[in-house]
Amino acid sequence: MKKYFALLLVVILFSCNNDDDSMTPVEDPLVVAEFRQNLSELNLFVGDLSQLNITSRAFEYSISTPSFADYSKKQRFIALPVDTSLEYDGDGLPIFPERSLIAKTFYYNNDERDLSLGRKIIETRLLIKINGEWESGVYKWNDAQTEAVLDLNGSTVPVSWIDQEGNTNATNYLIPENSQCFTCHRSFNELVPLGPKLRNLNFEINGENQLQEIINNQNIEGLSNSTSVSSLPNWQDGSASLESRARAYMDMNCAYCHTDGGFCENESTLRMDYETLLVNSQIVERKGSISFRISEYNPGISMPFIGTTMIHEEGVDLIQDYLDTL
Repeated sequence: MKKYFALLLVVILFSCNNDDDSMTPVEDPLVVAEFRQNLSELNLFVGDLSQLNITSRAFEYSISTPSFADYSKKQRFIALPVDTSLEYDGDGLPIFPERSLIAKTFYYNNDERDLSLGRKIIETRLLIKINGEWESGVYKWNDAQTEAVLDLNGSTVPVSWIDQEGNTNATNYLIPENSQCFTCHRSFNELVPLGPKLRNLNFEINGENQLQEIINNQNIEGLSNSTSVSSLPNWQDGSASLESRARAYMDMNCAYCHTDGGFCENESTLRMDYETLLVNSQIVERKGSISFRISEYNPGISMPFIGTTMIHEEGVDLIQDYLDTL
């Protein structure tokens, strides 16, 4: 009998120490979709901030042909409010629910040949949908990599890194003023996201279609299969045609200004969207000007107009090879 009561006591104590609350997985804090002073206050990352471990309440994404920003690396993710999803609206941007947040963090690996040597995080740019309109904010990371602070005035950050070939590179990276975001993210006088168009997400990563994964994870409604969406080519994909690769590169690095409703709508006849037919793009007629303005870095003249401090040699070679065929 004594053994019975002793066993019963152990069971009761074990049950008390393992109630339902203690067995429930701890969820990450809710994302704070507003521009607070410190990035850590927004709950976008968990654990050590410098590790850039994204909250489980967001999902990471990549772009088939990303824009160039002085050879920096970028981490991109979207955080949607609880129990909401994107809404399918064609091959372009989906419809984002209120209080959606889009984050893009720029950093450099210290040595591309050995990622264990760490990285330098420069800035995190945010777009938040507030009262039906997108608002932007830029967070500058401190040297200790322990925090990023809202900085709307822009600044210059010296950075150096070693590339895959062992070459040491350096630049004075320009963090833009917040008002400059509107230059590129402008569409008919409204601030809009640029990257997460569905056609830019519709490609395979490690054998899995990224857009299909987003669909399967119920992060978008109104779309059941990624095959219903077109795909923007990868500019580095040697199996794609030179024209499609060059036009994809132009789309992501030039067309946000050189399009109807863009910053250069009334200043240039160029229309560099991937969907614009060559005969209507003015690329042939302006190829000399394009070649001149991408081939060297000259503030106020070179293209892209802002966001870079050096030319993208590989991108320039691609565009020049294409222009030479026209």
